[in-house]
Amino acid sequence: MKQKLSNSVLYLMSASAGLIVANLYYNQPLLGQIAATFGVKESAVSSVALATQLGYAFALLFIIPLGDKVSNTKILRVDFFVMILSLLAAATSRSLLLLIVSSFFIGFTSVIPQLFVPMAAMLSDVKGRGRAIGIVMSGLLIGILGSRVLSGLVGEQFGWRTVYYGAAVIMGALFILLKLKLPKINPQYEGSYGSLMKSIWFYFKTEPLVRLAALRGALAFAGVSAFWTTLVFLMQDSFGYGSGVAGAFGLLGVAGALAATVVGKINDKVSKNKIILFAVMLLIISWGIFLVSAHSIIGLIAGAVLVDLGMQALHITNQNIIFSKNPDARNRVNTIYMVGFFIGGALGTLMGGIAWEYFGWTGVSGLGMGLSIAILIVHLLAKNKID
Repeated sequence: MKQKLSNSVLYLMSASAGLIVANLYYNQPLLGQIAATFGVKESAVSSVALATQLGYAFALLFIIPLGDKVSNTKILRVDFFVMILSLLAAATSRSLLLLIVSSFFIGFTSVIPQLFVPMAAMLSDVKGRGRAIGIVMSGLLIGILGSRVLSGLVGEQFGWRTVYYGAAVIMGALFILLKLKLPKINPQYEGSYGSLMKSIWFYFKTEPLVRLAALRGALAFAGVSAFWTTLVFLMQDSFGYGSGVAGAFGLLGVAGALAATVVGKINDKVSKNKIILFAVMLLIISWGIFLVSAHSIIGLIAGAVLVDLGMQALHITNQNIIFSKNPDARNRVNTIYMVGFFIGGALGTLMGGIAWEYFGWTGVSGLGMGLSIAILIVHLLAKNKID
């Protein structure tokens, strides 16, 4: 008999998703400080953010499918142990290379929230599925946005290493709470790990909706990652602000993150084609605003609000689409989607650093605009395939 998802557990999963995923984004407002510490160029230090996102993408491929085979308690025990060690290694890094390696493993172990989303879908009834996914995603998105604010402020006052030390302490306390409260899930898949991984390719080949969602998510997240990676450089060069102000931009997206629950509910009532089109138009408009706002704080604020709203609406709709089928393989289809999503983010971080170095903010804005237009083209060509 399926366990019932209580509100207390649902909100614990939501808060945990936010706290864990924050590990991925603490470094973004700190890149300027890290570059100064190790005496490297801004484009070189962007490898820290790139390594974190690549680590996350690899974990999505190799860890998340285990959610269909191994109990969640076993995965959490091993994962949190490595996660805490990686955060401590980052805090004590004496070279950029060691920080990059540590960042890869921070990303690799911070994948647990992607187990919570399919878990929420599995433990909810059909009528409450959109709400449950939306609540977990709200926590995750607030964690993404709030992490930049927190790390920017703490880093500016106490140095970037303090951020990693603090994260290690938070993860230790969170593991104890999850161990006590999170329901144990025993998956039904009995095949080998090899056959589990092979089945991912099967779902990739046979589920066009999953492929389309992954492509849309990858293109959108590439643009958003380019924005957040280079914003701190723009703040320093054009306005003379430090990491605290750059990180505070994360507050602008909190309202949009809170709207994730509403978006989840709307997905059950409004055509997903229309929601996707609306989200893409928000992204295109936001990048148009960024393009003319290299010296305008007001313009950057407006663009930041819209780009987060568009990203979140698109992301939640994508997930509702892929979870509508294959209930016994939700972790595997989520793997396909999220691997594409974060590979897009990693490439966006890389391309954003290059665009900034050679073309400045105009290059970054042009990159984001091009990626968003590509989503629109993909959507218009394939919209008849979306349920």
